[in-house]
Amino acid sequence: MAKVADKYLVVDTWKVIENDFDAARNRVSESIFSLGNEYMGVRAYPEEGYSGDSLIGSYFNGLFEESKVSAHYKGIIRSLRFMVNAVDWLYTRISVNGESLDLAKSKFSGFRRELDFKRGKYVRTFVWELSDGKQLRLTFERFVSMNVSSLGCQRIVFEPLNFSGQVEIRTGLDFSVIHEDQGRSFWGSVRQGQEDGVTAMLGETVLTKNRLYSGFIFDAPNALESKPVEGDRFIGQDVSIKLVQGEKSTFDKFVYNYAEKDLSVANDQLWSTGQQQAKAYIGASYLKLEQEQANYWENVWKESDIVIEGDPENQQGIRFCIFNLYQTYHGDNPGFNIGAKGLTGEAYRGLAFWDTESYCLPFYIFNNPKAAKSLLEFRYKSLPYALERAKELDCKGAFYPIATIDGTESCDLWQHSNLQLHVGTAVAYGIRHYVNITDDVDFLYEKGLEMLIEISRFYATRGQWGQKSGLYGYFGVMGPDEFQLMVNNNCYINLMAKKLFEYTLEVIDSMSNESAVAFKALAERLALTDEEQADWKHKAEFMKIPKDEENGIFEEHDGFFDMPHLDIHSIPVTEFPLYSHWSYDRLYRYDMIKQPDVLMFMFLYSGDYSAAEKLANYEYYESRCIHESSLSPSIHSILAAEIGKEEEAYQFFEFATRLDLDNYNRNTREGLHTTSIAAAWMNIVYGFGGMRSDGDHLVLRPTIPARWDSYSFPISYKESKLIVEVNKQRASIKAVSGKAIELTIYGQTHTVTADGVTIDLAQTVQQ
Repeated sequence: MAKVADKYLVVDTWKVIENDFDAARNRVSESIFSLGNEYMGVRAYPEEGYSGDSLIGSYFNGLFEESKVSAHYKGIIRSLRFMVNAVDWLYTRISVNGESLDLAKSKFSGFRRELDFKRGKYVRTFVWELSDGKQLRLTFERFVSMNVSSLGCQRIVFEPLNFSGQVEIRTGLDFSVIHEDQGRSFWGSVRQGQEDGVTAMLGETVLTKNRLYSGFIFDAPNALESKPVEGDRFIGQDVSIKLVQGEKSTFDKFVYNYAEKDLSVANDQLWSTGQQQAKAYIGASYLKLEQEQANYWENVWKESDIVIEGDPENQQGIRFCIFNLYQTYHGDNPGFNIGAKGLTGEAYRGLAFWDTESYCLPFYIFNNPKAAKSLLEFRYKSLPYALERAKELDCKGAFYPIATIDGTESCDLWQHSNLQLHVGTAVAYGIRHYVNITDDVDFLYEKGLEMLIEISRFYATRGQWGQKSGLYGYFGVMGPDEFQLMVNNNCYINLMAKKLFEYTLEVIDSMSNESAVAFKALAERLALTDEEQADWKHKAEFMKIPKDEENGIFEEHDGFFDMPHLDIHSIPVTEFPLYSHWSYDRLYRYDMIKQPDVLMFMFLYSGDYSAAEKLANYEYYESRCIHESSLSPSIHSILAAEIGKEEEAYQFFEFATRLDLDNYNRNTREGLHTTSIAAAWMNIVYGFGGMRSDGDHLVLRPTIPARWDSYSFPISYKESKLIVEVNKQRASIKAVSGKAIELTIYGQTHTVTADGVTIDLAQTVQQ
């Protein structure tokens, strides 16, 4: 893969640090140093105003606007929704003696910024060298509270180095922020004012009427005076602060942001609720709140830290990944999902894809089961939309969207929104995976089975029978690969549908026996019949799974083996990404693939395939994969590690944890690759840790990269907390809390207790 690191950040295992300001990389850093708490996120833009290249990005999970789509045919969407850029609650302008601070124009020195994983805080500092020779050191701090989702905190420290005087600050709330992707602001002001020490505004989106209350209190002990100021969709305070040479003066701002999508809530009620919550922070201590933030992160690292000895770059990288997975989602706000860029940018419109269940869910299942359940509950909550979408496609049951923020389809490319059928099976796999690891049968019976039945109904009505083969399959589809359009019998789609039918029938059988009364009520409500269950069983039994039985290679879809071959290594580096340099239809003419398709289902259902089958398919498809998706390398690394291609596994892994830190894809400026960050966790745990979680017992077969001295990772499994520790000589698995648990380790069944199981790695080579 022709991917080259752009290294400019200091390697520190607990922080991201940038020394010296590079205007050309500013947008990249704005993404990397972003903050979030699941509820809201903010890019690391200079809050004091910057006339250079910057994206003022402030986002709220599930807060969206809508745009119309021109559609002429049934089944093609007519509108789409996107995460809308919202209030700049950090808005600040600073001047001394009439000279305004702007890093694009002002002279400054000693620039440094850091993102602290232990404290969940972003800090930026530099010395402003004014035109008259005065020097003012400024330190900007901010964090979004992990304890109170609606709370954002800002601190500015002023330290005059060679003068005394005063500094003028304008602090406020700006709802006129431009949504860059659309080239306009989508907010209007419903109400604004200053009451009881709170400066606030209630904003409303133009079409969807989503509302956002934002109110702030400030504390400046050395303030000389302050006065209110208002403008177009802006409200704030002008504050003068006394400066004494060699002394520090602080300005603290506490902002309460409260989003509301329920149109039945009156504006007055929303305003009153916001004001009441914001007033609670009058007299608040920044240092106390900041310590509470640090305490939260201390608990996170106790539960989820991966420790790597001997590789500080990847140690920093994986902590950056874990940090952002918790920033993006931790299950405190049910009904949210995970956008492809999290809350760090506008690319992919803040929409969630099948990545959530396929790549993100495993991290939460094994680290934060509450969050994993919350993600699945998003799919249950949005089931009515999936039922309506299936009708639009002349099918029954539930058709989950390929891209969504609220459950409706928001992908305006019909070939993706209508032909990519694999989201439903990803949801079903997610349900199966979650229940298998957590034993949460209550969720399965109360919500999971209903989804499984409706998803099965869709796949039972979307497929057809081949007139020559006599086998069931799906025609006119696009699989996860995305470089094969309008194909028949995509192997991934067919196999996952087969597994869906089988699992749904299995759960029906278990619930009807274990919870007969509840099952009867569910079956009656959904009008579930014996005939359709028999139909699902029949279709599963006769599902077409394209495969060359002689060499064991699955055919990605009918006719794939006969497509023109293209040596992907002959493509000039200058032509990547191909989406930007090739005619769109040219992408679909070859046996070239964008990302794993066959290899993906061999990973998801690992226990169904032999080592020989995995090797044959890996060698065939890896040589045809250009990894145009950031999700691709991790799956290849995991499988390469399993089949003994250790160096290849590490080469694919090398940029997994540092995809954004080193800007390998040259598009980090658009936001972080959040779902790929989750894949980096999988790369370590499933790849080098050799974990497989698709069977009845959890499987572990740890190896260690030659460059590492040791590594360890924790996992929650059933009712136990396990720690896996691996060095050059041995692997140790212990139950650090909970009950003794049965695991399959290097092919042997072990009961793991607090005493642990230790295995000599040299002995595993022969196994």
